[in-house]
Amino acid sequence: MGDGESDEKHQQRGKETAPKGTCQTMCPARELRDRQLQNLLHHFEVLAGTERVRKPRGDPLRAVKEYSRPAAGKDSTNPADLRPPAVLLKTVCYLIDDIAASSHLQPWTEVYSFVFDRLRSVKQDMIIQRVSGLNCVAILERSVRFLTYASYRLCGEPLRRYDPRINDTHLQENLSWLLDCYATGTGPHPNQEEMQALGLLYNLGSARAAQHIMELPERLRSSPAVTLALSINRAFLERNPVRVLRLARRLNFLQSCALHRHLATCARDLLLIYSHGYSSRNCRFPLDRLAQLLSLDTAPAARLCQAYGVVVHHGDQLVFSKAAFTEPEPGKLHCKLFHSVVAEEQRDFSVGNIIHDCA
Repeated sequence: MGDGESDEKHQQRGKETAPKGTCQTMCPARELRDRQLQNLLHHFEVLAGTERVRKPRGDPLRAVKEYSRPAAGKDSTNPADLRPPAVLLKTVCYLIDDIAASSHLQPWTEVYSFVFDRLRSVKQDMIIQRVSGLNCVAILERSVRFLTYASYRLCGEPLRRYDPRINDTHLQENLSWLLDCYATGTGPHPNQEEMQALGLLYNLGSARAAQHIMELPERLRSSPAVTLALSINRAFLERNPVRVLRLARRLNFLQSCALHRHLATCARDLLLIYSHGYSSRNCRFPLDRLAQLLSLDTAPAARLCQAYGVVVHHGDQLVFSKAAFTEPEPGKLHCKLFHSVVAEEQRDFSVGNIIHDCA
């Protein structure tokens, strides 16, 4: 009992000693001045009209604190350099509305790189100040949505522009923190059903993710979004790709983005099953039927089949053979092949709608 009291007092003392930010702008004045002098401003932060001068000026309304690695001797707890929770949320909304959703003339890999770095900085300020509560949840929900959307939109990009493993690491960290906030914080959390389902769909087949869902209160577990995610997870574990793909048609856009990285596995399982079930030199399977099952056009469906050793006969008939089934070379196929499966859902939604959950 004594140890428990000691731990509680220690935690309380930790909360009391956590620094409280006083910076009311998205970028501390000192950092903005230093980066302007060193010519280290991103072009998203430059004051309009000074872009072509030797040292462009920073716009205090557009500059955003960049992520900096912790270093020995560097004070990261100065209140003047830390943004309080309300300013952090305002910063995240700016990154979504004014950068991610509005930079139509910029390559989205560049947009992603800027927003990703600045979201890391927001997270850093949150950790230093031990931020919790509704602002913390609102920030983490938007971060998870942004990273989930990026995992779909940028898959297949060269590694120098987008690294899926790094994106995945940060998505998982943000998601884990968010789910902890739901479990330990006071509500209401109107987006919890959506985010719980999103976490399971993104981590399809994970025993840990499924166990987490099964430990939720019945009210959450039986919600439509979570029930659908559980059904898809069950079909995935049972190696029933036809059922996974059929259920996937009921997902909303962001849920489809979360599932997107698993579609290549589903397609591979489907072709393997059919290569055994329809293995015959005399048997022909309609290409358009397979394409329909995969929610693909016939051209990418044919390309997928050929990569796995399935013969495309006369352009519209498939010849399955368990002996001919082969695994494609690493990197030859990636999830971008399945973009059309998800893109259909996005027609009426902007990036801002998706990340703010207005979709």
